[in-house]
Amino acid sequence: MFESVDRSSAKKTQPAKLPGANRHPKILRASSLVVAGVLSLLLVNAVVPPIVADQSDRAVVDAPITLLTAPIEGEIDSLTISPGHAVDAGDSVARISNVRLDRGTLISLEEKAAEAREKLASAVANKNSDRVYLKSLDSEIANEIEQLKAQFQTQIVELRARVAESVSQSAEKKALVERQSDMVSRDAASVYMLKPTTHQYSAALHNADAESAKLNQKIAQLDALGKGIYVGDDLIAIGTLVQKRRDIDLDEKRMEIEEKELSAVLQDHQRLIDVEQKRLDTLAEANVLVTTAGDILNVGAGPGRHVNAGDTLASLVDCDKSFVVAIFSYRQGQSMKVGTRVRVDGASFHSGIVTAVLPKTSDKIDDRFAVPFPQTERRELYAIIAPDGQTDGAAHAEYTAQLEQLTPCTVGQWVTVTKDDGIVPSMSVTWRRLETLMTSWRNKKGPLQPADDIERKPETGFAMLAAAFRSASQAGYQPPDLAHWLPRIDTVVSR
Repeated sequence: MFESVDRSSAKKTQPAKLPGANRHPKILRASSLVVAGVLSLLLVNAVVPPIVADQSDRAVVDAPITLLTAPIEGEIDSLTISPGHAVDAGDSVARISNVRLDRGTLISLEEKAAEAREKLASAVANKNSDRVYLKSLDSEIANEIEQLKAQFQTQIVELRARVAESVSQSAEKKALVERQSDMVSRDAASVYMLKPTTHQYSAALHNADAESAKLNQKIAQLDALGKGIYVGDDLIAIGTLVQKRRDIDLDEKRMEIEEKELSAVLQDHQRLIDVEQKRLDTLAEANVLVTTAGDILNVGAGPGRHVNAGDTLASLVDCDKSFVVAIFSYRQGQSMKVGTRVRVDGASFHSGIVTAVLPKTSDKIDDRFAVPFPQTERRELYAIIAPDGQTDGAAHAEYTAQLEQLTPCTVGQWVTVTKDDGIVPSMSVTWRRLETLMTSWRNKKGPLQPADDIERKPETGFAMLAAAFRSASQAGYQPPDLAHWLPRIDTVVSR
């Protein structure tokens, strides 16, 4: 009897089922399935590489860079550039000066040049002195020759007179000898009287021959004097002068040769001095000039800093030569061959062409560009994409003009690359689009529209999604009247 009473009392005290009590397990099961699906998708996306995706958001806008280096060692006096500053070819961006130059080579060259200049001046002075002395010797020799010629001519005249006198005397002696010989032959005179006359005649003949020889000698000396041959006692003095003149003339020619040699040496030293001075002028101060137009990417120095020759002052990026570096799987290597057309989202050009496919990169390649190539995983490659100027030229120019109003250059911007005929999207791009879709919900009633007045954040989207789920569950649930609800107890109720 007690058991029947307890069962009846338990049935009477058991509360009624709530109208929305059956919905909570369904929502929990659906939420569990959704969470499990999301976790599985995340796990697949994290573990399985994108080997079949025709889309890649691991792409960055890159461009070649030009390093602006210090041409000399010294201190930076001025620097007129900053990151993002646009420059043209020929612009001066910095000025460097160096007051601590080594001028030892220039001083040594100047000393050698001064020594050569002194030797040259001495050689020129000696040459000029020899020339003056030669002129005086020539004048003296000419005077001596004139005097000797006059003297020889006078002596020749005297000798001719003596020769004539000797000939006359020899003729007289000859006539006397013939007369006495005739007398001796007629025995009119003695033979002893003829002998002295014969000797006198012989002496007269010898005297005439001697005078003739002297005359011929003087004539020969006069002829030799006219020919420049100085032989004889009378010509010793002039011969000495002529020999001295020859010595001075040789010395003058030697001085002239030495002058030419010293002039050549001095010219060489002066040329070296000019080259060294020009080098020092170049090393003393220099302007850093831009060779190509572009935008300053970064600046690595400032005014007052000491730099060495070749140190990088800044890097210049040429945004007009920008391209996209995208990472794709090796399985996309054949489809991403050179010449493949792709779509680019987020860059200054909307379409491009694959110009190169690189399996890997290196530090030397990265140093040539503004942004290092992103790191690849196993079995991935790089696709180099250049803008398609033929089909997308107008759009590229318009989009570039719009971007230039906002930012000087798009280098370093992450973009999304999709093949024109691609159908398999990238998982990360899909999740990002879902996230954008979630953040675009404005309220629970409105359709999925972009919320312009609400900040687009993942937290906002998830909060709005949770609120939507809560509002949907509460719409069909009416709270029951719990005023008469009694808590259930497991004890025996007595009368």
